[in-house]
Amino acid sequence: MKKAREFIWPVVGLMAVVVSGWLLYHELRGLSLETVGASLAAIPLHRYLLAALSTLFAYAALAWYDRIALLHLGIHHISWFFVSVCSFTTYALSHNIGASVFSGALVRYRAYTSKGLSAPQVAVLVALCSFTFGLGTILLGGIVLTFDPELLLRLEGLLPYALTNPTAAQIVGLGLLAFVALYVLGSILHLKPLIIRNFTLAYPRPAVMVRQLIAAPLELLGAAGIIYFALPAHLEPSFIVVLAVFLASFSAALASHAPGGLGVFEIVFLTAMPDIPKADVLAALIIFRLFYLLIPFAIAILVVLLYERARLAEAWRQRVGTTPVTPPPGPGPGVAG
Repeated sequence: MKKAREFIWPVVGLMAVVVSGWLLYHELRGLSLETVGASLAAIPLHRYLLAALSTLFAYAALAWYDRIALLHLGIHHISWFFVSVCSFTTYALSHNIGASVFSGALVRYRAYTSKGLSAPQVAVLVALCSFTFGLGTILLGGIVLTFDPELLLRLEGLLPYALTNPTAAQIVGLGLLAFVALYVLGSILHLKPLIIRNFTLAYPRPAVMVRQLIAAPLELLGAAGIIYFALPAHLEPSFIVVLAVFLASFSAALASHAPGGLGVFEIVFLTAMPDIPKADVLAALIIFRLFYLLIPFAIAILVVLLYERARLAEAWRQRVGTTPVTPPPGPGPGVAG
């Protein structure tokens, strides 16, 4: 059954790419490359710089995820620099390739076991980092839907009416906030783990929980900020609107299992932003993919190659150092000098 699931999800991801690609083609078929290029050229330099700073901000928050997990495990001897590089490499690869193909567990296992962590400790670290991200999405999604439930009307046609209805959206938002409140309460009261089928929610110490509630929203705010600063300022798109659409698009991309959310992220975002010219929205999404996905992906590949080269060189030195040296043959007994 496990092997079947491993086969099914890549197929689902491929189908999501094909379907979303077909929808994108029909959405953008009247758009020329020159128009999109003009939109990219129209973005002021200072807004490119702000988008780049938002990227750094998002990846710094992602590094905090790992640090929080290490705090939960009671591990303090690993430097911030090592944690930051490991986190950056993990997310840059998994965001592009997909967690099912090149999971965070693989990169983190190679890195953190070299620092003395055991396989079970790495597993807990990966699980807590994943939950921290989910917690941030739930928290921000709950806030957005509770205080501005009409935002889901932008996805009318993509989602069932039962979800885009403002009243239903607000109920969903309150439900999401109630989940976060339960998590906070469970951490403060040191409740036993909540088990739902194969899902186990273990409540960390309050010091860890508070850091999770800060770090996760910061990462999502930084990622949404990349698109916000790349959109045309004269159209005054609200950051709350951009954030809400980003959360919906990013969640749909993750749920689709498409590598990098390719096509899925774009079609949801374009559908939800009808008040901004498609060329400008597409230009902002190109900037997001370049800053948040492609450039980090290229750097991450370089980091992995350098790291594995260093590990291989170290293993070779140890092998050479432990190989016994055989003395050169000398004259045997009874042989005249």
